Amino acid sequence: MANSTTTTTTDLTEAGTGTGKTVIVDGVVAKVAGIAAAEVPGVFALGGGVSRAIGAIRDAINQTDKAQGVSVEVGETQAAVDITLVAEYPVSLQKVANDVRDAVTTAIEQIVGLEVTEVNVTVNDVHLPSDDADESAEARVQ
Repeated sequence: MANSTTTTTTDLTEAGTGTGKTVIVDGVVAKVAGIAAAEVPGVFALGGGVSRAIGAIRDAINQTDKAQGVSVEVGETQAAVDITLVAEYPVSLQKVANDVRDAVTTAIEQIVGLEVTEVNVTVNDVHLPSDDADESAEARVQ
């Protein structure tokens, strides 16, 4: 699924609000999904190796992409989501994936108002606590 720039349009007819049209850009759906997924315990980061490298550059210039690692396909009333993530070690990968599915489905249905048909989760890496220690270690030779 590609993260496209199409929009979802719904008619709004509620008592007291009149008639109008709501346009929700696919990037908004992807961002909502990304924020929900990132908040799940056991998720270290979103995205694959390349997107995380680009994300690190964006973070350095305060341009964080909340939809990193998220791809959505949005229709008139439904959405399907693909998420790639890095899990913390030693969490249960199945539990993290299921928790991400639940969080993303709830967020999209409550915030965006679309029915979620599927949330596919790809765990492409596991983050070890020792990885952080290696990155913060000072060089032995200067």
